[in-house]
Amino acid sequence: MKRLQGFFIVALLSAWTLSASAGTLDEVKARGYLTVGVNGQVFGFSMPDEKGQWKGLDVDTARAIAAAVFGDASKIKFVPLTAVQRLPALQSKEVDVLCRNTTQTLLRETTNGLNFAHVNFYDGQGFMVPKKLGIKSAKELSGATVCVLPGTTTELNAADFFRKNNLQWKPVVIEQNTELNKAFFSGRCDVLTSDVSQLAGHRAVAPNPQDYVILPEVISKEPLAPVVRHGDDQWFDIVNWTVMALIQAEEFGITSKNVDEMLKSADPEIQRFLGVTPGLGTALGLDDKWAYNIVKQVGNYGEIFERNVGPQTPLAMERGLNALWTKGGLMYAAPFR
Repeated sequence: MKRLQGFFIVALLSAWTLSASAGTLDEVKARGYLTVGVNGQVFGFSMPDEKGQWKGLDVDTARAIAAAVFGDASKIKFVPLTAVQRLPALQSKEVDVLCRNTTQTLLRETTNGLNFAHVNFYDGQGFMVPKKLGIKSAKELSGATVCVLPGTTTELNAADFFRKNNLQWKPVVIEQNTELNKAFFSGRCDVLTSDVSQLAGHRAVAPNPQDYVILPEVISKEPLAPVVRHGDDQWFDIVNWTVMALIQAEEFGITSKNVDEMLKSADPEIQRFLGVTPGLGTALGLDDKWAYNIVKQVGNYGEIFERNVGPQTPLAMERGLNALWTKGGLMYAAPFR
């Protein structure tokens, strides 16, 4: 009996040790789906449509991670988080990754113990005002009431901008995006400040989008990227290289429509990328078809951009900095070899 009890104690301790040392990839696989922190209130980036289907550039980035891990982009759970909630939720393992318009900063990567993967959207902070005010420049905003989210680089950047330009302002700080938008569109604030992409998204779903104008000044650099916790190199690699796979697929000219045909390519780089030549998936702890699964089920970066925020969408955004490096933008992937 004592031997049997000892066996069970050793077995339990071994199981506990394995669980305690398990990486995020093991935990995600054991659960059977990916949990992703998203905004949930920004049209074009992460927001349910009228049928409750999640859509947006950040949503598709998250689905790409699920496709890489499971070979199935649908094995995912979206967790809406406010700006204040997002970092603690990741730190406490409530979510596996943030795909939530979060700006990479030095303190977030050090003091907060986080790692930012490759940027999936280069942005900058701007200001939106009602057209009827006749304001043409952010430097005309002295004395304005400004709607802003707390716990964001947006709040800090706005304070810096008004101080540097010797302008007075009255911040109206509201945590929920929906309530912040209501305050602005109801006239409680003169100005709404956020990343330009978010301003475009909020304007797109306003009662009368044509009544609002985004001012020309961009007052900050906002490299937005998926975020993971410090200390799990394998999981960081998977998320980081997933974003780069989206970019590299576009550079190769591989799309969701032609990816099966591209499996026949004689190009050795494409053969490695799509897993025809094995090795890259194994290095990440994934199936060698991981990049193929991403492109087949989600598309390349250009496809994701165009269907969510591009010129033919209500946001009508040009690629700009988010174009490939070969076309004057900043989207550049490291070598897949």
